[in-house]
Amino acid sequence: MAASGEGLAVNVTSETRGAAKGSAFHDGRMLIGGRMVESASGRWLDSHNPANLEPIGRVPMADTADVAAAVEAALTAQKEWAAMDMNRRAALLLKFCDRLQERSDEILALEVADTGNTITPMRNDLANGLERLRYFVGIAYELKGQSVPSTAKNLHFTIREPYGVCARILAFNHPIYFALCGIGAPLMAGNAIILKPSEQSPLSASIFGEVAAEVLPAGIVSVVTGGQEAGEALVRHPRIKRLSFVGSARTGMAIQRTAAEVCVKHVSLELGGKNPFIVYPDAPAAKAAKAAVSGMNFGWQGQSCGSTSRLMVHADLYDEVVDEVAKSVGAIRVGDPFRDDSQMGPINSAAQFDKVRAAIASGIDDGARLLCGGKRPEGREFETGYWVEPTVFADVTPDMRIAREEIFGPVLSIMKWSTEEEMIEMANGVDLGLTAAVWTNDITKAMKTARALENGYVWINGVGAHVRGMPYGGYKNSGTGRERGLEEMISYTEEKSIHIML
Repeated sequence: MAASGEGLAVNVTSETRGAAKGSAFHDGRMLIGGRMVESASGRWLDSHNPANLEPIGRVPMADTADVAAAVEAALTAQKEWAAMDMNRRAALLLKFCDRLQERSDEILALEVADTGNTITPMRNDLANGLERLRYFVGIAYELKGQSVPSTAKNLHFTIREPYGVCARILAFNHPIYFALCGIGAPLMAGNAIILKPSEQSPLSASIFGEVAAEVLPAGIVSVVTGGQEAGEALVRHPRIKRLSFVGSARTGMAIQRTAAEVCVKHVSLELGGKNPFIVYPDAPAAKAAKAAVSGMNFGWQGQSCGSTSRLMVHADLYDEVVDEVAKSVGAIRVGDPFRDDSQMGPINSAAQFDKVRAAIASGIDDGARLLCGGKRPEGREFETGYWVEPTVFADVTPDMRIAREEIFGPVLSIMKWSTEEEMIEMANGVDLGLTAAVWTNDITKAMKTARALENGYVWINGVGAHVRGMPYGGYKNSGTGRERGLEEMISYTEEKSIHIML
């Protein structure tokens, strides 16, 4: 998802930029039991810069044994953490925020190199993540029970208690942001947390672990790096009763199946999106077109579950909006993600690169009109790496693959509609329902459409904003549960009923 807010942006120095781009190799460790360690097997996970495929670092390749060690450490630490007063937990997490902020330029440089995301939007990722964590520190006092006047002579009330050990499996597109968002709710609710960063962009997690080791009690936060084996071990561990995952719908469903084979778990999922951006005939065409391009998140190559990748325009404005979008996207500067004037970098990984290219090929084969992009950019700097031009298709119909499947790449599909019934059917005609945008000057139409859409997060005359306190999550196969608000923190507790017979 795309993050936005008023966090303090961070800068990257020439020294850290050089380190991230290959003049130095980041040799990371993972955090277990308060110590930065290698894996029990001694295996490593290598990371390469997607812009040029140069090796930039490595982290341990964890397996079942490492996950078991992290859980044991967490079980011990969690009891003391849960017994700690709320203000003490808050003080420690605020200190963690301050210490991580001191390493902001180092984190930024490493993440730009590891993800391929351009530096301008990535400057806010750490700041916004810290802001999210501080938000959860501030609302923790709202974790309240309630009294129930069931009888006149006795006292009936509830309290909230932590699950114990929780785990979060993170996505590759915003590593440090998702890590920070991922620890606030479970920790302030009294749990221990084990994080597993994506194997596609794992390097900044080692810095996260180093700071946690300095500031937080040993074992209360663990960082376990690795691939599928480590992720499956977290899902299958019987002492992890609360699990969260950010990623694809296919993987989310696999996690649900696997978890159910072990024990009853509370699983929340923030999954993919094939999100509609709906333009009514009374909307300002140029402004809507500009917002539609912004909603695609080309700054991180469209690799965002919240990207509005289906632009659905009324027939009266269709040609004008198509022209404006094609002009804007065609002017996007693709280049070195460390350059301030670059507006799009490389795709994150070989697998994702192949998926994007296959989707583009299917759009051409299915008869969509290619307006711009669709191939590797020209020039020597683009000969190596996972580069693809920002791509726009027009005249896309609902039966086409590019209209139905999440691509998670810089591919925008433009569709035409004439009646509201047709538009709603198109918008809801996919199995995903994360975000949506509705553009109209008619508030009645806007609200009617928002209510009709099968999406969990809807913008009206806007796009991309994620404000504090608003719950975020999807309908249908876009996930279960809500994050980013009080609902998330409550979800990391179990409710206990107590009856006092007087």
